[in-house]
Amino acid sequence: MADKIIRVLLVDDHQVVRRGLRTFLEIQDDIEVVGEASDGAEGVARTEELRPDVVLMDIKMPGTDGIEALRKLRELENPAKVLIVTSFTEQRTVVPALRAGASGYVYKDVDPDALAGAIRSVNAGHVLLQPEVAGALLAQDDAGGGTGRGSTLTEREREVLGLIADGRSNREIARALVLSEKTVKTHVSNILMKLDLSDRTQAALWAVRHGAAG
Repeated sequence: MADKIIRVLLVDDHQVVRRGLRTFLEIQDDIEVVGEASDGAEGVARTEELRPDVVLMDIKMPGTDGIEALRKLRELENPAKVLIVTSFTEQRTVVPALRAGASGYVYKDVDPDALAGAIRSVNAGHVLLQPEVAGALLAQDDAGGGTGRGSTLTEREREVLGLIADGRSNREIARALVLSEKTVKTHVSNILMKLDLSDRTQAALWAVRHGAAG
């Protein structure tokens, strides 16, 4: 059976950028561009309407920017993975974007094949981070005193956390641990609450930093 087609939405205020991305992505056998949006507000609306698997989101846009759009999508509990597209000079905006729920980021001058690989990776549930950004996130976690909170996790919660760090979805975790998805979702919520984290990206990083990864 053929691999599932990855449905992608492009969100960027520059039409020429969207056209270039579409031109390249449409020649990929396993990627389909299902729509475009020119700002964050339209991006949120189109993501809700089209339900893409992955959203390629610019950060700096007029009106609602990419970070605010990310926050709105998380409030709506939209399951789409968001891959931030940024320039090297905008590195300082990447950490807030990841805190808001992005699955990773790529630079605007990324090699086309690397971009396709990044889309496939985040669609599979992985987190894409450059070392310097991972370091910044971990430094913020350490500053918040996160190390000692791991002792509050149950053995099952530590198992779930290790699988989160491995990039597994709730469904995959449920299958691996022979649990229902509802039970896994409860464990994930408890983990985030106990570790004072806001999303799975932070949980994965915490697990790697504190030796809880598989």
